[in-house]
Amino acid sequence: MSVTAVVVGNPKPASRTLAAATYVAHELTGAEPDLVVDLATLGPAILDWADAGVADLVKQVGAADLVVVASPTYKAAYTGLLKLFLDRFAGGTGLSGLAVPLMLGGSPAHSLAPETTLRPVLTEIGGTVPGKALYVVDAQHDDPAAYADWLAATRPIVSTFLARTTAPTNGSR
Repeated sequence: MSVTAVVVGNPKPASRTLAAATYVAHELTGAEPDLVVDLATLGPAILDWADAGVADLVKQVGAADLVVVASPTYKAAYTGLLKLFLDRFAGGTGLSGLAVPLMLGGSPAHSLAPETTLRPVLTEIGGTVPGKALYVVDAQHDDPAAYADWLAATRPIVSTFLARTTAPTNGSR
């Protein structure tokens, strides 16, 4: 059985970014994510490298088959809050599955931000990005049409990958 996680680096808890990320995870898998990490709710623990709760979240996210990693666009990049969390993942092996970079922003002017800033760090820590990174204008975060073309292109790749991770191999899975 595949595991889906959502990680959101918006400093505001229960944000539009969270809504967008959980929507994407649901649309890619047909189910609610198994794990949702709204980093804003972690408080100072995110700064404590000895915090066992954050370390456990890193372990769970790292083992997920699909992770939607989302952030608002701040200064043409993802948030420092998300950077603090992603820094905890080992290079090359921290993520073991697919990683979907998603960013929301105020205008189309920053539409390359997830491709040029978030995608590289996700691949650096071991994630495989299935197609283009996703950028959604804030004002359209709750409009399914804003995601439709991207989902149509990406869903088949994700579905094929997840089917392989859940398929029995020599009766061992």
